[in-house]
Amino acid sequence: METLITLKVIHIAATVLLLLSGIGLALLAWRKRSAGPAVTLQRPWVFVWLLMGVCVVSMPFTGWWLAHLTGWPLGQTWILGSSIVYTVAALAWFWLVARLNRLRRGEGGSLNVTRVLAVVSLAGFVVIAGLMGAKPV
Repeated sequence: METLITLKVIHIAATVLLLLSGIGLALLAWRKRSAGPAVTLQRPWVFVWLLMGVCVVSMPFTGWWLAHLTGWPLGQTWILGSSIVYTVAALAWFWLVARLNRLRRGEGGSLNVTRVLAVVSLAGFVVIAGLMGAKPV
């Protein structure tokens, strides 16, 4: 039972850290919008991006392990739905990091696509947090 509680704490902490980091970076980008989106990849903020990366990578493993330990079948609609939303949001997040890195290096790119990627990834992770909180089991 201690493993289950530890996994829940790790999974919830990863979700909270991911969402807070994303909101913090969005606020930073909004406050410094005249400097461009590349300001979010400056050296002090690299730690936040790495923390978000660790959270994004760890969540599927801890989520699967939690479902396995509690005995939930992976075929439940809310688990399948959150897996699909997670895949889309994680791919959008990785693409967003790559685009911001290109913008930081001075290579061009559309800011509208960058904004859409940021909104898709943030909305996806908020939906998943909602599904985790209101799991209809």
